[in-house]
Amino acid sequence: MKARTAKTMKIPDGEKRLERQLCFAVYSTAHAFTRAYKSILDKVGLTYPQYLVMLVLWEKSELPVKTIGEQLDLDSGTLSPLLKRLEHNGLITRTRDARDERQVIVSLTPKGQAMRSEIDIIMTSIGDATGCTLDEMATIREALQRLRGNLTATA
Repeated sequence: MKARTAKTMKIPDGEKRLERQLCFAVYSTAHAFTRAYKSILDKVGLTYPQYLVMLVLWEKSELPVKTIGEQLDLDSGTLSPLLKRLEHNGLITRTRDARDERQVIVSLTPKGQAMRSEIDIIMTSIGDATGCTLDEMATIREALQRLRGNLTATA
């Protein structure tokens, strides 16, 4: 039996160069974002992944670890050390759910809640670093979300 292959299109040689690859543009931009955030977040004592966890918790101040992992697309092996560090820094607490002891509930401490006031400074700083308006950022974000959705659907 012959294997079926997807129909391929003829790609011009110039499009095969590294700098023309969409995947490399996304990859290198992600690294640039991480570097830009580092200097901003160092001032408030967070790493970029910790900041993402805090963003989730600033929306809802108490969530199961599983829910945080799902929202950030992080597995427990990656998320647990982040949460441990945030707890060590006094920003969150982790407690077993009284109704289901298999679940761990993450809650903001008063210090973690107070840190929410930094979000405007952080977002303004990264906005300045991108050189984009809020409308431009929304357009880019929507395109990236559509791209992620397409890629997820085909995976």
